[in-house]
Amino acid sequence: MKFSANQQDVQKSLNYCQGVIEKRSTLPILSNVMLDASNSSLTFTATDLDLIFIHKISNVQIEQEGKTTTSSSIMYDIIRKISSGKKINFSNIGDAKLNMESENSVFNLNCIGASEFPLTEENFEKDSLNINSKKFLKLLNKCKFSMSNDETRHYLSGIFFHVTKSNENSYLTAVATDSHRMSVSKIRLSESIEFEPIILPKKTIFQLCSLLDDFDGDVKISNAKSKIKFELDNSILISKLIDGKFPNYIQVIPKENQKKLEVSLKSFLNSVDRVASVSLDKKDGVKFEISKDNLDLSVNNTNSGDGKENLKVKFEHELDISFNSRYLIDVASQLEGDNIELYLKDTGSPALIKDPSDFDSIYVVMPMKG
Repeated sequence: MKFSANQQDVQKSLNYCQGVIEKRSTLPILSNVMLDASNSSLTFTATDLDLIFIHKISNVQIEQEGKTTTSSSIMYDIIRKISSGKKINFSNIGDAKLNMESENSVFNLNCIGASEFPLTEENFEKDSLNINSKKFLKLLNKCKFSMSNDETRHYLSGIFFHVTKSNENSYLTAVATDSHRMSVSKIRLSESIEFEPIILPKKTIFQLCSLLDDFDGDVKISNAKSKIKFELDNSILISKLIDGKFPNYIQVIPKENQKKLEVSLKSFLNSVDRVASVSLDKKDGVKFEISKDNLDLSVNNTNSGDGKENLKVKFEHELDISFNSRYLIDVASQLEGDNIELYLKDTGSPALIKDPSDFDSIYVVMPMKG
């Protein structure tokens, strides 16, 4: 094997691979990335057995085709310290070493043969749909902060995707909840399709977000029983799905919240953020004392002190309610319009939050006691 590639291309590929490879793997081969130089391109493959990531770069000069695997983290660490944009020459010395040269540097990294790398071929011929990458990224971002970190309820530690219908239109709808808050968002599909409901794991979502951040175009999504495949121009991500039943989220959406509070999004976000600064552990609720067109926000912490702020709002009722500040900030940070709308019922009932500029997303936040 002998080829040369651009430092930036290799660094970017390895950066993606780092998101997949487990830091503490029991199998040495899983800490490695597979390099395959063939057909005028260089392909990087990384896996943790649940997730397979494949990335291809075509800007390479191949003198001799071949493949091998070497430590992803060590190679990444070296590559990112080489001057940006420089040419790097790669060659293998027997089966056991990969030689890398650039400028005045020479490295020989230990290898494990590519034949030991675990790869499974899957058949993804069934359901597939194409979605604009930026719309899909927005959908993930609007839901991912509501995923659960509780490992005992594994079915909540991901995003639930399913196709819904409304007024003759089909939507890809995404839902995430940790049982204290919930995000629901959807994007309209150009055609009606068959798509089995799935729960996509957290790690896959973060990997997908970093890929979509750098990509503009259509993503092809293929769903096959227990796995799903995402195809972008030069990348493929194949992931296992979470095996479990997602709860009936429709039941959780408040139906009787008639008390509407409307306020400038920027003012609201800044006020909640400032007032919450007084609480070190963020477990203290932000107390809302709302009267006609007036909102008093306060946080009181026995160890650090208290903070108060006043906001002018549109509101026709009187109500006291407390929320976890982090939850409100997470939701408000994803809204795009000038205002935020909170639909309330009483002190102990969940709030329904909407973005007047985005009818396709809603959020539910449980209040805090006392």
